[in-house]
Amino acid sequence: MRGEKAWSALFVGPAVLLVSFYLVLPTLYTVYLSFFDRNSQSFVGLDNFRYLFTNAAVQAAFRNNLLWLVVFTAGTVLLGLLLAVLLDRVRYEAVAKSIIFLPMAISFAGAGVIWRFMYAYRPEGAEQIGLLNQIVVWLGGTPRAWLIEQPWVNNLALIAAGVWIWTGFCLVIISAAYKGIPKDMMEAARVDGANELQVFRHISLPSLYPTLAVITTTMIINVMKIFDIVYVMTNGQFGTEVLANRMYKEMFQFRHFGRASAVAVVLLAVAAVVMVINIRRFREEEGR
Repeated sequence: MRGEKAWSALFVGPAVLLVSFYLVLPTLYTVYLSFFDRNSQSFVGLDNFRYLFTNAAVQAAFRNNLLWLVVFTAGTVLLGLLLAVLLDRVRYEAVAKSIIFLPMAISFAGAGVIWRFMYAYRPEGAEQIGLLNQIVVWLGGTPRAWLIEQPWVNNLALIAAGVWIWTGFCLVIISAAYKGIPKDMMEAARVDGANELQVFRHISLPSLYPTLAVITTTMIINVMKIFDIVYVMTNGQFGTEVLANRMYKEMFQFRHFGRASAVAVVLLAVAAVVMVINIRRFREEEGR
């Protein structure tokens, strides 16, 4: 028995040490810094957190993160689910999935550059170099400054870029779960007179609930730390600030390590709450 414990410790020990050194200790140190001033010298208590919840710019970042949380999560998961079901019966399924998944192969900063050109704006009458505004002109409309118009247009434009990147990831995971649903159950329902919508609602969708919960949790955690797209496309200007970009500014632009650490702690707390809820749900399902 002791030999087994020794071997277990030998195999697990290096991984535990690496995780502790690169994850646990930096996390604890960040929490520690969040209670100090800009130079990490004087203890200020909860002043940094009080600043986060009273400063207008940070409050705007909270609101934008909430908008991302709702629209981005719903968009990626629902589009992934829809495409997984629709592509399951087509002959070119593998090719279609590969094309939709392709944006995941691009760096998020690179995707931000691509979509910045997509939204590029020039005044009416000038030659448009942005694809979206060129399409608007072709249709007889007026070009718009998509990344400048506040408060909804520019934020939704950024979210659209994020959905474009992550929909392929959701599609692949949901499609794998959808193919695991027993086909005989679906066929039996069709034989009994159920239409495709009823089959999806009463058989496919309930079977996909665990996968959808995992995908939704993953998207929520991703959206809480969204940074690359916002930084590259607007750098948080024109009312598009998000928490991760604000943390970057506090750290490298304003040189206030205490406030930057406080933002990081808030993001960590939100992610931890989501993970705890998800773990509890898994345990409840396993106990059934």
